[in-house]
Amino acid sequence: MENYWQLQYAKNKFSSLVDKAQQNGPQFVTKHGKEAVVVLSINEYRKLVKPKTSLVNFFHNSPLAQENIDLARSKEIPRDVEL
Repeated sequence: MENYWQLQYAKNKFSSLVDKAQQNGPQFVTKHGKEAVVVLSINEYRKLVKPKTSLVNFFHNSPLAQENIDLARSKEIPRDVEL
């Protein structure tokens, strides 16, 4: 298969492996005949780890969004703590 590389070949041709990952998508490296790792372009990686929703939307859609939670902070002076 075009996007599968044996480990030794991938090591010897690492620059080509990176180029293929950038141009043709994920490249699979095998070790002892079994899939071991995948080489991805940075763009593909970012697509995978990008949050599906923004943090603001996450909290807005939370079941607690409609709750009346008191977020006020105490104005009292904190107690002394010996360390």
